[in-house]
Amino acid sequence: MPGRAAAPAHVPFHGSAREAPPGAGRATTDVVIVGSGPNGLAAAVTMARAGLGVTVLEAAPTIGGGARTQDLGLVEGMVHDVCSAVHPMAWASPFFRAFDLRARGVELLSPDVSYAQPLPGARAGIAYRDLGRTVEGLGADGPAWASLVGALARAWPHTARVALGDKRSIPAGLLPGGAATVARFGAAVVEQGTRAWDRRFVGDVAPALLTGVAAHAITPLPSTAAAGTALLLAALAHAGRGWPVPRGGSATIVAALVADLEAHGGRVEVDRPVRSRADLPDARCVLFDTTPRTLLEVLGDEVPPSIARGLRAFRYGNAAAKVDFALSGPVPWEVPEVARAGTVHVGGTRTEMVAAEAAVQSGGHAEWPMVLASDPTVVDPTRSVGGLRPLWTYAHVPAGSDVDVTEAVTAHIERYAPGFRDVVVASRCVPAAQTAAHDANYVAGDIAAGAVSLWQMVARPTLRADPYRVVSPAGSPGHARSRGQDGRATRAVYLCSASTPPGPGVHGLGGWYAARRALRDVFGIRSTPDLSPEGPTR
Repeated sequence: MPGRAAAPAHVPFHGSAREAPPGAGRATTDVVIVGSGPNGLAAAVTMARAGLGVTVLEAAPTIGGGARTQDLGLVEGMVHDVCSAVHPMAWASPFFRAFDLRARGVELLSPDVSYAQPLPGARAGIAYRDLGRTVEGLGADGPAWASLVGALARAWPHTARVALGDKRSIPAGLLPGGAATVARFGAAVVEQGTRAWDRRFVGDVAPALLTGVAAHAITPLPSTAAAGTALLLAALAHAGRGWPVPRGGSATIVAALVADLEAHGGRVEVDRPVRSRADLPDARCVLFDTTPRTLLEVLGDEVPPSIARGLRAFRYGNAAAKVDFALSGPVPWEVPEVARAGTVHVGGTRTEMVAAEAAVQSGGHAEWPMVLASDPTVVDPTRSVGGLRPLWTYAHVPAGSDVDVTEAVTAHIERYAPGFRDVVVASRCVPAAQTAAHDANYVAGDIAAGAVSLWQMVARPTLRADPYRVVSPAGSPGHARSRGQDGRATRAVYLCSASTPPGPGVHGLGGWYAARRALRDVFGIRSTPDLSPEGPTR
């Protein structure tokens, strides 16, 4: 079928990207995109589908940003997801729904248990994909879970539109019919983002089950921004594909995007760091899948002063330290049902998680840090090599921490899985201070590319009507102010990373939203390109 490009089961992890040809720095193209993460590639696909010439520049030797899958050398032939591993947003995102990952050969494998929360005393909260089963397992708090999370799960298309919008406009398809979901979501965020969060529940299992998801935000708890994260992800756990793991790893998503880009005439050049304006090919439009900090370092005075001030004020958050394990067998969870989960939040009770996140916020390392863990072989046996299996984990730490947290992570898992140490064959830690070496967007280990606060989820990266446009296109009212020191007119520039709405996650929406604006403003293309596999190729 024209335009269809199936992602291989085992991705060549250095990608099909091409090395830069001689003189590439002086090449001319319609669009340059800096960074090959999911947002950058979503923007690239969208622009190429509109018939434009697109070049993606990636500083690293591998493509994919936070969605890479690589052999880390722990076990020959075993691959590990470098950052993102579990993908509820990959099926719920409007961009990926239009792009149709399944039709492109990307298999999203969904465990029966989306996520689990082990608790002291050989107990656990279990979030099944089946909402009714989850409600039943929560006992007296089951009805409260159904009314809070279940209602949002049943209306998941509206829930996703609310949470994954550009924070500046009413999402397409939200109205009519979505007003009730907007009101319900807003009230739930206020409830679970404040000290009122315990009033709904009588036990400690349901609160812990929801708080483990809120902790993804790596921010003090409770907070409204963390509550929004928790309610979206918890709702998706009981809807559609739940919390799936891509067969073969996250890089299969990247491979599908690159295949489509190349089918439409675009290209990705690896080992192409962009440190200054001299590293950018001539182009009418540049989109940065980077942090505001990187964009400002590259463009300097090309950015209008008022916008530059706002971008400099953008705050970065606390961090994650990654620990990858190779295991000789499954994690021996004390509660057997936890072993069925694709994701496990190792944090204990709500009170313990609040204390752990408070320790990080104060610049310390918690005795029992918040740990996220995922064993992809729960649903993807192809990830096992010679009877050994990977385990993906990270722990929350202060920004810039250089601490090796392997022992802290091991001890915390062992607390709920006695004998875990006995199945560890090999491990590797990447402290927070080192994460930017493989992805410059993770400033001091901030994997969200910006602090997750209420202000920075609404005013991300600044409180402007268009959160993506940095330098206005030629001919627009703002363009006269956008000139370098030499007085020459500058190219249109957009920011499209996780530092823009809707924020972190493998959803491609920052890139999609920015690209659609650039198509309209710079190229006069007002219709959104067809992203389906059946769409025309060049």
